[in-house]
Amino acid sequence: MSDALRPFTVAVPETDLEDLRERLRRTRWPDRETCEGWDQGAPLAYIRELAAYWAEAYDWRRCERQLNGWPQYTTTIDGLDIHFLHRQSPNPDALPLVLTHGWPGSLLEFLKVIEPLADPTAHGGNPGDAFHVVVPSLPGYGFSGKPARTGTGVETIGRHWGELMARLGYDRYVAQGGDWGSAVTLSMAQTQTAHCAGVHVNLPIVAPDPDTLDNPSAQEQRAFAAMEFYNRWDSGYSKQQATRPQTLGYALADSPTGQLAWIMEKFQAWTDCEQGGVRHPEHALGRDDMLDNITLYWLSNSAASSARLYWESFNEPDLSPIELPVAVSLFPGEIFLCSRRWAERRFHNLIYWNEPARGGHFAAFEQPALFVEELRNAFRSLR
Repeated sequence: MSDALRPFTVAVPETDLEDLRERLRRTRWPDRETCEGWDQGAPLAYIRELAAYWAEAYDWRRCERQLNGWPQYTTTIDGLDIHFLHRQSPNPDALPLVLTHGWPGSLLEFLKVIEPLADPTAHGGNPGDAFHVVVPSLPGYGFSGKPARTGTGVETIGRHWGELMARLGYDRYVAQGGDWGSAVTLSMAQTQTAHCAGVHVNLPIVAPDPDTLDNPSAQEQRAFAAMEFYNRWDSGYSKQQATRPQTLGYALADSPTGQLAWIMEKFQAWTDCEQGGVRHPEHALGRDDMLDNITLYWLSNSAASSARLYWESFNEPDLSPIELPVAVSLFPGEIFLCSRRWAERRFHNLIYWNEPARGGHFAAFEQPALFVEELRNAFRSLR
């Protein structure tokens, strides 16, 4: 049947891993940056150190075993295979929840939150806060299929997720996302209203309220400064992926070191990773955790297919009002900041707003315990 749920096990051929290691050993290196730190991009010394570790010490099989510890499936929706994890809660009254990642993340971002969300009793929580957890890979990412034609933007993916939840038998559910996952989740709040009871995002996609521009709050001033910095210094990746993702794909599909540097730069820029005045990605995320994510991009050869989502959806975001209940957790290291009054201008039923003390763009990856608490609090009123 076309709507069948097919069990899936991650089993990467050893030849693929040996090819990765051999390519890393044969990297042709560029010359060193002419400044200190990350101002020109990922520094040569650090990327050389990571590449050596990746080739000689990193263990993908550990990540593979971890993934295979949960039930995984694929199902075909509109001709496209969708890979997902499905952790059913031991609490039969649990609230179904679909979690959506973004770029340059993956479903691996959520591995440390799945069990506390599904089985809060076993993790010091209230059994009434349990979720049935569904974690799909975006089309073109990880072990999901790669779209062969145009048209797979965030609105299409949101409808696919609605179909996925229906196939799992969930007539009423909630949704959560960050980065592209936020865009998909907010699209679901517009198109899946018959079954989606509410959404939570940690990247609120809103525009500044024109009525506040003459008297911005301190938070809004920080938001404007962050936007200026992003546009001037941090948006080159998005312009390339939104305009010429195929051209970029040739370089990243052929060089694991290129893929490493392309993603690691964002882990440094977008995490809450400053300690003692120094920003370093390993202050926020474990080295193996980051390499798990990058290895998944490499093994699935998804550099070009993942980047195409920018070509499909980045330049024309839908900012129309949303009436469905919306919850927001604004972590301090997020790329785009906003104020509550900006959010309320788009989200007409803002049921939860909180600003945790720690965490960045990859909230579930960086601060799993805080992220779990945010979701429990955000969705409690919708049970």
